[in-house]
Amino acid sequence: MYLAYGWPQSIPLDPDDSDRVVLLRVLGRLLLAVCPASLHLWSAAQHQVRLARSDRSPESLAAHGHNAHAVWSPGAKTVAVLTTSFYLYVYKVQLSGKQLIVGGKQVPGLCLASISLIITEKVPLANGVAITSNFVCDSKSMLLGLSNGHVQVVSWNAEFSDSFKLGCSVCSSEKPTAVVDALVFDPPSLRENSNARPAPCCTSNSSIVHVELSVKLRLLVALYSGCRIALCTIGKKGLRQPGSIRVERWLDTDDAMCTSVASEQQILAVGCSRGVVELYDLAENTRHIRTISLYDWGYSVEDTGPVACISWTPDNCAFAVGWKFRGLTVWSVSGCQLMCTIRQTGSNSASSPMVKPSALKFEPLIGGTSHIQWDDNGYKLFAVEESLSERVLAFSFAKCCLNRGLSGTTYSHQVLYGEDRILLVQPDDADELKILHLNVPVSYISQNWPVLHVVASNDGMYLAVAGSHGLVLYDLRNKRWRFFGDVTQEQKIQCKGLLWLGKIVIVCNYVESSNTYELLFFPRYHLDYSSLLYRKPLLGRPIVMDVFQDYILVTYSPFDVHIFHLMISGELSPASNPVLQLSTVRELSIMSPKSPPVSMRFIPEQNDKGVLKRDTNGSSDLLSQQPSRCLILRTNGELSVLDMDDGHEHALTNSIELFWVTCSQFEEKGSLIKEVSWLDYGHRGMQVWYPSHGADPFKQEDFLQLDPELEFDREVYPLGLLPNVGVVVGVSQRMSFSTAEFPCFEPSPQAQTILHCLLRHLLQRDKIEEGLRLANLSAEKPHFSHCLEWLLFTVFDADISRPSASKNQASQKVDPPKKSLLEKTCDLLRNFPEYMDVVVSVARKTDGRHWADLFSAAGRSTE
Repeated sequence: MYLAYGWPQSIPLDPDDSDRVVLLRVLGRLLLAVCPASLHLWSAAQHQVRLARSDRSPESLAAHGHNAHAVWSPGAKTVAVLTTSFYLYVYKVQLSGKQLIVGGKQVPGLCLASISLIITEKVPLANGVAITSNFVCDSKSMLLGLSNGHVQVVSWNAEFSDSFKLGCSVCSSEKPTAVVDALVFDPPSLRENSNARPAPCCTSNSSIVHVELSVKLRLLVALYSGCRIALCTIGKKGLRQPGSIRVERWLDTDDAMCTSVASEQQILAVGCSRGVVELYDLAENTRHIRTISLYDWGYSVEDTGPVACISWTPDNCAFAVGWKFRGLTVWSVSGCQLMCTIRQTGSNSASSPMVKPSALKFEPLIGGTSHIQWDDNGYKLFAVEESLSERVLAFSFAKCCLNRGLSGTTYSHQVLYGEDRILLVQPDDADELKILHLNVPVSYISQNWPVLHVVASNDGMYLAVAGSHGLVLYDLRNKRWRFFGDVTQEQKIQCKGLLWLGKIVIVCNYVESSNTYELLFFPRYHLDYSSLLYRKPLLGRPIVMDVFQDYILVTYSPFDVHIFHLMISGELSPASNPVLQLSTVRELSIMSPKSPPVSMRFIPEQNDKGVLKRDTNGSSDLLSQQPSRCLILRTNGELSVLDMDDGHEHALTNSIELFWVTCSQFEEKGSLIKEVSWLDYGHRGMQVWYPSHGADPFKQEDFLQLDPELEFDREVYPLGLLPNVGVVVGVSQRMSFSTAEFPCFEPSPQAQTILHCLLRHLLQRDKIEEGLRLANLSAEKPHFSHCLEWLLFTVFDADISRPSASKNQASQKVDPPKKSLLEKTCDLLRNFPEYMDVVVSVARKTDGRHWADLFSAAGRSTE
């Protein structure tokens, strides 16, 4: 996930040409800003440098008008600009190829450029027809909307086809079977061959005010002035085949202002004049998912104005929202607020929603937001203020390790990483969680910008960090970096994923010369090909990897799972010559219509008799059987368990963003997480899953799925676990103010204990001794008294909330009465000196009418 840090940077534009910015776009490492009378090309990479500028002459402005709309080709080589007098200007962008020198060194990919005008053409419009929407484009053509409800397709050579009205499948005389078969955006109406209802495009002349294109989904979204949204499918040839564009579904809204498509997640975000964002699931018949707004933070549309723009992060895990009158906010898909420029009240903020005049200059984008754009890696969010368009603001972001894709899970440390740094969550001397900024050495990052992968070793002693090439290791104990001694070896590695297996770092390397992938096994004591332990060629591009003890999981597209077992002969040290063997122990090919996996994690076998011996190499000799199950998280947020013995997959829950497999991951003596199988997080908050030893371990009722009191505030995003203190660590935004123009954004770690949930789970299953042992492990922790109070309060609240009829039925049974959960909880609490204070504190928080029930379980001496 994405958290802002540091001060916003300012990229200047022309002060004399600052009415508004026409286009703000990032492609690769380039940032293009089109103003009413000029074009500006900047580097969007490590160094923000203006690479080119092109100004329109006064004669051109007088004859053809100012720049009104613009679009940049996907290859970043051509820019098309439409003027207010409906002239089309086509510019060519050309890089010089001569690298610039920064700090005495040439910076890869940083070179001057030129922007030259190559075509000027009058747009052939019918009388009374105007261009009313933005541009969208693919590699061959551009498309824009007109005031009469038609769309116009233009080639990059300024060749205009006839404008046409978007037609629905029902209205078409020809049934486009060949096109339908090739569609990626495949709504149920097509799959079921059902007759779509008559599309209003056949009779309505509403103008098209906004268009959005997803090349990956072959989906065109057109927003009409009547706030209706057309979802159109596009053929294989793209926009240059207008006849293949068909309206397949209409989405009716009351106040849509703009749209944005998350192609990976297949989500449509619709910004509304009410100041809210509506999310729709494109894969499920445009089902409404949820509404995102600032209402709960004390702000209404009168404060922010309507939604002006929406921009998804490159991985579609979060999106930024800009409002017309004030501010910018970044949200996760589940609705967690990750960053906000507006000063807020809330559970974690001491500021007031009322803005004092003296504080105006400290709030970025106080005049509203007209454009927002993420860079290709999600490290920078570029924004333009509505009322001050003479500059572009660049907000820096750090990403959480979401445990997705080809990099392993970090359990020993909570880690965020920015473009050139690592942000480590660590306790200070007073056991308060703080974030430490660890800068990646300039000698490495200057040539291999940006940071792409970060994984901590299982013992918590090392970090593996990979940029565009090579990798470096950081010794957390000795605070030293370890590099490749030979830079040529470093440049041969294009790391696509990182895993730790004991003291071995596993690199998923892309070999560009042969377009193949391989696994490289390096010992952490020496980064050099002379010490390479093993090289494993892969069958293709992997999409998911995981490691547990000596087992490695590699999954290829669409869903082919390979599991390898690793064995080491000899001691893993510089003085010896260890031999590594890798054998394939399992292969599965799973046919499934579901969305592809983004994360898979082994579930260790629950075997009390299994013994795990760990040798000095950090590898293990596992006497129990290899893992036969794994958790799967798919792109649509579905979490399921896969039985790798028979290929059966059991769905658990949905709308999940991330999860942590905890069972058998923490072997230290003081771990408090042993009773938990895994945790997950989504829009319902945190869910704790406990192991089941019944006949059917997947039975829904065998799991305590959701503890409501585990829900973080919607400003806190969970990062991971601290097993030795039994807490989940999250992070939220803070802002510090100084004499600078803008505040400094500071990610702030928060701790949420789960001890009370674990204790309640054990007491519900009559594991009294285990509960007492777990509580004793935590007795010295600073949050212990609070956990006991929370445990008693939640149990007592549930007890008094039960219908009285169920209580009477329980008391009428002839069998010896079984202790209630409240009584078992009080019995547990009596073992600790905090008992009296906890009972009194809970009594004060509850209605006096229920005190008798509490004191009857707690004992009259507590009254």
